Parts: sequence; C-alpha cells; structure tokens
Amino acid sequence: MEVLRPPMGFNTWNTFGAEINESVIKETADAMVDKGLLDAGYEYLVIDDCWSKKKRDKETGKIVPAPDKFPNGMNAVSDYVHSKGLKFGMYSCAGTRTCADYPGSYDHEFLDAETFAEYGADYLKYDFCYKPHKADGAQLYRKMGMALRACGRDIVYSACNWGSDEVEKWIRSAGAHLYRSTGDINDQFESYRDIAVSQFEKLAYSGNGCFNDPDMLTVDMHGQGNVANGGCTDIEYKTEFALWCMYSAPLMLGCDVRKISDSALKLVTNKTLIRINQDIEARPPFSDRQEGLKANDRTTIFKLLSDNQIAVMCVNFADGERTASVMMDNCGIPASSGYGLHMVDAFTGEDLGVQKEFFEVRLQAHDSAVYLCDIAK
Repeated sequence: MEVLRPPMGFNTWNTFGAEINESVIKETADAMVDKGLLDAGYEYLVIDDCWSKKKRDKETGKIVPAPDKFPNGMNAVSDYVHSKGLKFGMYSCAGTRTCADYPGSYDHEFLDAETFAEYGADYLKYDFCYKPHKADGAQLYRKMGMALRACGRDIVYSACNWGSDEVEKWIRSAGAHLYRSTGDINDQFESYRDIAVSQFEKLAYSGNGCFNDPDMLTVDMHGQGNVANGGCTDIEYKTEFALWCMYSAPLMLGCDVRKISDSALKLVTNKTLIRINQDIEARPPFSDRQEGLKANDRTTIFKLLSDNQIAVMCVNFADGERTASVMMDNCGIPASSGYGLHMVDAFTGEDLGVQKEFFEVRLQAHDSAVYLCDIAK
C-alpha cells in the first residue's frame, strides 16, 4: 500500500498506558470526530501496549484481547472506530514479549498479522523489546513486513525500534511506512528538544512512503498521564508541534483528546502547519547553520514545499529571549537576485509582505515562529 504523507492520528500510550479499555477507545473515537480532529486529518486511533491477555490462546495460538478491558472482543471496538469514519490501529512487538510483558510476535509474525487483519486493523505499531540476543533486528522487521503483505488487508506498518541499528538506512527496504528514530518521548521540553536536535541531520532518509517518526506528540499533556515529567508550557507545545510539522513527521496525538484544551485544539488543527506537514514532496528542512540545530540557541530552518512555496521556522531553544534572523541568502535567494520571500505568519495569518535580504523576529525562551512563503520580487 502507498503512504505518501505522514500518518495523523492518536495513540493511547502517552496518556493511558495500561489503563485502556473499550469505553476509553469509544469515547476517544467520539471526541476525535466531535472536536473536528478527523476533519483536520487525524484518522488513525491506535491502541498501544497492554491490550491482550498475558498468554496466547492455547488452542489457536493467537494473541487475544483481555476480557476485562475488551469484554466484547476487539472486532466490536474496531467496528465502532470504523463506524465513526476513523481507522483502527493495534500494537505488537518484534520480541518474545512486549515492553509491558505481554505476548510478542517473535516467531508468530504471520499468525499475528492475520489476527490483526481479522480484527480490522489498519495500522500496526511494532515495538522492539525482549528481542532474543541472537536475532537480527532488521530481519525481524522484514518478517513482519512480509507477514503484513500476506495478511490480505492494507495495514500501515509503524516500526518502533527506537533508532537502533542505524534503522534509517534499511527500514524502508523492510516495508515499513514510518519508523521510530529515538527512545521514548516524555512530557518535558528537554525531551522533545533533544529528539528534534538528534534527528535533524537524519531527515534526508525520510520521505514519501517511509517517514522518520520522532514519537507521539505530548502537546496539551501538562504533566498528566503515562509519560508525565513536569509538563510543558503552551509556548513549548507550540514549538514541538511546529517542529514535527517541519520534519514531515507523523502527527500522532498523545494527550487525552476527550479533554483537549481550546488552545491546543486550535494549534493541532492549524491548517497552515498541517499543510506544511502533509506536503506531498515531504522534503527535509535545512538549517542556516552548518551544524544544524543547536540545543541551547536559536536557529532558522527552511523547508521547500510543493507549488513553489517555502516554509520558514525560527526556533529559540535558549532559556532566555533571543532574536532570530532569516537571512534570505541562506535559503538561496541572494540580494543580487532582486527576489525575496512573501511571508505569511502561520500562527496569526498576518501577511508580512515581501521581505528581502534580511528579516528578524524576537522570540521568548523556547518559542518559535513559522511562515509560509512564496518567492517574490
């Protein structure tokens, strides 16, 4: 199947962890539709770890849902999600056990892929815990890639090996549509900042069909939930979301969307930022610094888009205010050309007109600015 744009949706792990059940999934599906998230493009509702019994079924060998969490079975949940116009996602692991110590898919890949297809899954997150020491990680992901192709259903393949084994160099050949490129994110500015900095130079491997996945978003968690670690400010969440959009990263919400704040809902449904994220060319951004992003300073990054547009992001990772500069020459528009950038603020919609040679913006600590631009005289 083709996945030409980064997937968008919701994953249960960041907020709920093991505390998932049929009611939570149905309420989340309702909220995704009622709050306009589906209309904005968030189409996948993915159940993460802890959904199954601790052991496989003795007769069939299949992984089966925990009856106390999903008393009507997984097909009932899948059917409900689909009835809302959403797509349904599930979770397994390449090892003998999942990260939370439930049955993994090691040596059961084809049976499990068939099982997920029977459940009506449209998406599989495939983790990397409890891998036998002698097993080759790349080969394990190839096995599940083949199993999904054989299962008779189109299923988005989300590989989650945490960036191990230089995954960006081989995961596309394994059939994955997105791949986790780092360890787990947590709800803290330093966490997403370090992830963004670590992946900037690796984004050249990401593109149509197989996208670098820097993990689920923590926007609007504010220190609550399963990956709580102090939380972030609204300004910091704004920068996180904008970076994921500039990276053409999958946009998988992790907050409790049943309770999402109005400000966060406005942010994650921002049409200009989503346009940047979902751009069909999916080109990696480039920096005005030779060293890429710096974790304690400000940087300007540029992203070429389809329709001859350019996205520009000024980000301030420093702990104090900084002035960020947009030097037109750094994106390939010298003063001698007579051209500049016609800039529109992605957050406010303000038209800043044509800026030539040089433009600057004052940013608070951990703040950012994003502009959608056209080349103009």
